[in-house]
Amino acid sequence: MMRRCLLLVAFLFVPLASQADDGYDLWLRYDPITNEALLEQYRSVITEVCVTGDSPTFAIAGEELLRGLQGLLATDVPLCGAEIQDGVVLIGTPESSQALAALELNNNLRHVGDQGYIVWTLTVDGKRATVIAANTDIGVLYGVFHYLRILQMGQPIDRLSVIDAPGIDRRILNHWDNLDRTVERGYAGFSLWDWHRLPDYLDPRYTDYARANASIGINGTVLTNVNANATALTPLYLEKVAALADVFRPYGIQVYLTARFSAPIEIGGLGTADPLDPAVAEWWKAKTDEIYSYVPDFGGFLVKANSEGQPGPQDYDRSHADGANMLADAVGPHGGIVMWRAFVYSNEEPEDRAKQAYNEFVPLDGTFRDNVLIQVKNGAIDFQPREPFHPLFGAMTETPLMMEFQITKEYLGQGTHLAYLAPMYEEVLEADTYARGEGSLVAEVIDGTLYHHDLTAIAGVSNIGTDRNWSGSIFDQANWYAYGRLAWSPRLGSEVIADEWIRMTLSRDPAFRGPVKEMMMTSREAVVDYMTPLGLHHLMARGHHYGPGPWVEGGPRADWTSVYYHRADSIGVGFDRTSSGSDAVGQYFSPVREQFDNINTVPEEFLLWFHHVPWDYEMPSGRILWDELAYRYDRGVQAARAMQETWNGLEGYIDDGRYEQIKAFLAIQANEAVWWRDSSLLYFQTFSGRPIPEDIEQPAHTLQYYMSLRFPYAPGN
Repeated sequence: MMRRCLLLVAFLFVPLASQADDGYDLWLRYDPITNEALLEQYRSVITEVCVTGDSPTFAIAGEELLRGLQGLLATDVPLCGAEIQDGVVLIGTPESSQALAALELNNNLRHVGDQGYIVWTLTVDGKRATVIAANTDIGVLYGVFHYLRILQMGQPIDRLSVIDAPGIDRRILNHWDNLDRTVERGYAGFSLWDWHRLPDYLDPRYTDYARANASIGINGTVLTNVNANATALTPLYLEKVAALADVFRPYGIQVYLTARFSAPIEIGGLGTADPLDPAVAEWWKAKTDEIYSYVPDFGGFLVKANSEGQPGPQDYDRSHADGANMLADAVGPHGGIVMWRAFVYSNEEPEDRAKQAYNEFVPLDGTFRDNVLIQVKNGAIDFQPREPFHPLFGAMTETPLMMEFQITKEYLGQGTHLAYLAPMYEEVLEADTYARGEGSLVAEVIDGTLYHHDLTAIAGVSNIGTDRNWSGSIFDQANWYAYGRLAWSPRLGSEVIADEWIRMTLSRDPAFRGPVKEMMMTSREAVVDYMTPLGLHHLMARGHHYGPGPWVEGGPRADWTSVYYHRADSIGVGFDRTSSGSDAVGQYFSPVREQFDNINTVPEEFLLWFHHVPWDYEMPSGRILWDELAYRYDRGVQAARAMQETWNGLEGYIDDGRYEQIKAFLAIQANEAVWWRDSSLLYFQTFSGRPIPEDIEQPAHTLQYYMSLRFPYAPGN
């Protein structure tokens, strides 16, 4: 059997400095197992580690395995010697290990591709062994993290038979980070990327960032904001990008950049950025070749074009396909892709902003190059607390679509409110488009199975910054974790993910896990209730989107106001998107179209999204709409208070530092839920003319007081 000695970095032999309870370790804490029976079982099954292969990724996999085992088992686990012993954990590929090659694993490994792995209990050279095997070293690394997750979860390990591979090929974080280190919609400090000190100084956090992403299967990162700066494509910055790529590469992470469409003018000296101009196409080809000379495995471009003032092909009377294909031809020879965002809406007041992306992209289906994906937000407006799934999903049969979720909570309480987003992600992924009949789920559009696309991808807008806990709050880490797990396995349940995260990040104690999981699973619905119940949407304050602003009106664009979306008047409230209104329902397939079109069948959670409903309309509860709206707002407040009360009763289960921060944030959330309820009801009361039900707390301030509040330096703007 061929084995190579693994050189271990020094930190494995000294106490870990990252044990401070400030949230820095995320879900990779590897706290010692305290269940004595389980600990004894694990120690009897795991006696040594044997790493085959000598790439940097193999070294990382071995280091991570030893780090995790030594933390969880609270004892040193030795490397194997010349002869392996019972209880060996053997990691490698058939090419790196004669013993693994002899096991004839290829029949199973051929099902897992370049990123999947197997974790099996087998006999190797007559010895009982746990085998973590894959076709590539990256697959081995993913397998190691899976194995450690099993241990962190306290699951049996004596008869393992795991075969796993990602459901989506490219699982990407979008960083809306600017070159000055500000972060658009960032609530966790400044950008991780210290551009001024790069490439000469590599912050250790870059490695820790890569490690955290690899642990949940994220394999791509877009370093720069979709509101792009062409300077990022200059040699000064490409050298810095290359330094980051070198750090990320052993962890299986490719780097991508945003392409500002007007870059040929701004940094190229051309007089046009017309995608059909041969000089423009040649400029992009040369620029792309230059990028690949710095970063040979560069992933490709993400593009926001002709949206919110960003330049694009329509400036030259060209189509989105013209622009995307020009860039695709530049990156294609290198194996790169173009992710073209479908978040578009015109500068003129549209009939219904919700319809524009569908209207612009569906006619272009089949005209995009094979290496182009259309990146589509989960809903047609803008990452609202709840939206119906985007009608583009299922509507483009010849073009691969990729999901864009927002991990940072721009519209869901930003940096302080507890809003576990996995149920929202799951709600969208499990939605049935009926594009090819019943069972045509959004998840099947994204993973390529519905229309047999080989190129698949998913994106999440990052919530990561320079805060020591990475995400601004401890619970916001769960959304990063959940995104990665669902990107790998789109059918993995949000409750399963919550349980994993709690055990790995906070505590394994059942008395703690149960109440906290209940908090997490109900939190997003609470936010919907106290912010945007019954299908209301885009009611946030102008610009920074912090706090309520249903009264927002005026300004340069109608669709940047709240009144555009709720359309409250003396008759009722809600946006009429029925067949007799804007007919946004017509963009969905039957029977979804008919369900949304009919006020008697539309789900209550989308009622005011699709219908303008009279204030005295009788709801299924027996209440009129006005009273139902008031009770929904109040239900959200009571849910926020219940989460606060639950957490107050859990003192002592985790360290004081994280406990106290969460306690403080839940108090902020409970107070701001009241702010949302009271200001919103007072505002809508000016249209309904009806009293707030007596059994609901009456507002402590006037509507004028709430409307006068200003927050000029709210973060993330």
